[in-house]
Amino acid sequence: MPIPGLTRVDHFGITVPDLDQAREFFEDVLGFEYLYRLGPLRDDTGHWMSEHLNVHDRAVSPRIYFFGIGGQAILEVFEYRAPGQRLEPPLNSDVGGHHLALYVDDIDAATDDLRRRGLRVLAEPTRSRGPHEGQRWVYFLSPWGLQCELVSYPDGKAYLRNPAAFD
Repeated sequence: MPIPGLTRVDHFGITVPDLDQAREFFEDVLGFEYLYRLGPLRDDTGHWMSEHLNVHDRAVSPRIYFFGIGGQAILEVFEYRAPGQRLEPPLNSDVGGHHLALYVDDIDAATDDLRRRGLRVLAEPTRSRGPHEGQRWVYFLSPWGLQCELVSYPDGKAYLRNPAAFD
């Protein structure tokens, strides 16, 4: 049985090395809407940080920014300082690896724009097969190494046209 009352995604949270750089990227490159900030989060003597957030007890998050994404989802962006903090972003193949996938109408124009901005684009847009036939996708990296993906399927995906074919 699923969790009672679960109806939708509320937000996603990620940690970045530089919140100002992240805000510039999310607003200027991706067009996210800055909503508000929280913080600081810290507990200088107790265990609130580890008990509530699963981070080191002396971890500090000076600011947390919230962004709206296309009127649908919210992205919560943390900047932490913590003893023993790992600074390299995980690869997709690492446990905890992740990526942020965003829909675009014209993947070629969007990919060209990313390259003009000097962002690292991995390969060229790739055509999907099977259930995702009709989709093209490409990965790119934020300035600090967050893995992002652009996807586009203006004429739909195969599984949307014929779901029974992919049971």
